[in-house]
Amino acid sequence: MSQEGATGSTVARRQLGRYLRNLRGQARFSVRAAAAEFEWSETKMWRIESGLTSMRSNDVKMMCQFYGASMETTAGLMALAKETRANGWWMSYTDAIPEHLDIYIGLEDAAVNSEGYWPELVPGLFQTERYARALLEREIGLTPEQVERRVQLRMARQALVSRIAYPLWVKIVLNEAVLHRPIGGTEVMVEQLRHLVVMSQRNNVTLRVMPFSAGFHHGVMSGPFIKLEFPTTANGSPSEPTTVYVEGFTGALFLEQSHEIERYSVAFAGIWEASMSEVESVNYIAKVAREMQ
Repeated sequence: MSQEGATGSTVARRQLGRYLRNLRGQARFSVRAAAAEFEWSETKMWRIESGLTSMRSNDVKMMCQFYGASMETTAGLMALAKETRANGWWMSYTDAIPEHLDIYIGLEDAAVNSEGYWPELVPGLFQTERYARALLEREIGLTPEQVERRVQLRMARQALVSRIAYPLWVKIVLNEAVLHRPIGGTEVMVEQLRHLVVMSQRNNVTLRVMPFSAGFHHGVMSGPFIKLEFPTTANGSPSEPTTVYVEGFTGALFLEQSHEIERYSVAFAGIWEASMSEVESVNYIAKVAREMQ
């Protein structure tokens, strides 16, 4: 599947970082040696090659010349550097979001398919405003202003699922415990459960519930994760490598090595197989909402 339109700077930064890392490897320079040549810190080199920062065209030109890249490659990467300085729609919320979430939102915005397992909470794309606020108000270190900004950002992200052109296709599995944990109180949780039922009716959303009765399953070992797949280019190759996002208490991991993706793909297939069917899941969510009310 192909997709057109702006995807913000996150993808461009990651692509440029991979190209520069490969050029450095081909030239057989260590990170330390390259950093010394450019009079940068090794940390800055790591951030560039990891796609965590935008780049100036002149800096990219300097790096390409040192690595011995061709004029054609240099010109292409200099053009890509300009894209890393473009702002995605979420940039207006940078005062309230950590760096790892900025990266994730950019990738999510560029993705065409998302699948994940959620053992504790409703994922952000499907949270109601009151549910999201109840969660964020308990997050350590956030001011009331930051809470409101994050709630606004979370609501804005949900347009990815409902947009008419190229909506994000989502497959999620919620652990049964998610449905019984009354975040924000009974009234807020009932509203949230009913919202899940409504969202499950969308053609691009497939939702399942992992019952307690399933016992041990792959999700017990994997924990929460999201796998993102990206649109293909004109020659049929992915515009970005499939990425698994694993969020922790103090940061996040972005995994894209083939063996890592394969492991999470196998885990999700097992989770999907062990969960209730879509019809059973939606009926059960509605039942929990009625009983909770």
